[in-house]
Amino acid sequence: MNDILAGYAAAATPELIARYEALSCAEIYAPVLDLFPPSPARVADIGAGTGRDAGWLAGQGHAVLAVEPVAPFRLAGVARHASPRIEWLDDRLPELGLAQERGRFGFVLLGGVWQHLDEPERARAMTSLARLTAPGGLLVMSLRHGPGVPGRAVFPIAPEATIESARGEGFRLVRRAEVQSIQPGNRASGAWWTWLALRMAGSSADDCDSGAVAG
Repeated sequence: MNDILAGYAAAATPELIARYEALSCAEIYAPVLDLFPPSPARVADIGAGTGRDAGWLAGQGHAVLAVEPVAPFRLAGVARHASPRIEWLDDRLPELGLAQERGRFGFVLLGGVWQHLDEPERARAMTSLARLTAPGGLLVMSLRHGPGVPGRAVFPIAPEATIESARGEGFRLVRRAEVQSIQPGNRASGAWWTWLALRMAGSSADDCDSGAVAG
């Protein structure tokens, strides 16, 4: 994982950051957008990147913990998406130890990260995500399939194995959707995505737990 993070840091040019920022959140999350919390909630954005999604979520009134271990992305996010509703945190999978100190969240978002973890790391990461998700809360994650790029290794993903791992941590599957990448370059390379929405066992009253990010 350290090598992968170093690869992202090396690739974090202004051009790449601008390309990430230009993508439409509504388009990216279209397969699961109707499951997003409709009222202000505590949200954990794991692998927040340049803060595009955190800024979008904060603009809807959510209190967002933006977790990003790549310093150039995190600094770009702080500069581009300054908001009292966003707390930035330098933490990483699979442990998310610092994030777990912030308590549990009604909505946890994990986009474009799972492919960078190998199987043992995914098992540990799912335990961490379960500890981060409030009873009745929702975990939404995207699984990337297809080749990676030099310096940012990816590992094959079996969605069924991810679903089974989540079930073992107390989640149940709410939705699974397979979609093409919205980026032409990714489509040309043969990359595509599986979206999973997973509900943590417990009271649905915590789904949209409101309040500021603890810190």
